[in-house]
Amino acid sequence: MNEKNETQSDQLPDRLSVDPKSPYYNEAVLSRDVGIRFKGVEKNNVEEYCVSEGWIRVTAGNAKDRHGNPLTIKVHGPVEPYFRDKK
Repeated sequence: MNEKNETQSDQLPDRLSVDPKSPYYNEAVLSRDVGIRFKGVEKNNVEEYCVSEGWIRVTAGNAKDRHGNPLTIKVHGPVEPYFRDKK
C-alpha cells in the first residue's frame, strides 16, 4: 500500500503554475522542486506549464504589467516535468 501512495505522489499534474492566484497552483507539489525540460533543454524561468497541450509560459525579460507582475509569453513544444529531488 505504501508503494501505491509513493507512485501517486511522484506523479506531476498535467498543468501547474507558480502563481498563487492561479487555479493550477499547488504548493505541495512545488515544495518538492519541480524541474521542466522543454524541447530537451532545462528551463529555469517557467511560470506555468501544460503537458497535454504542449506549452510553457515563461517570463519575457524584466518587463512588468500594470499590476507589477512579470510579462509572460506562451511557447509551444514538448514539455517534460520532473522532480529534481527524485534519485
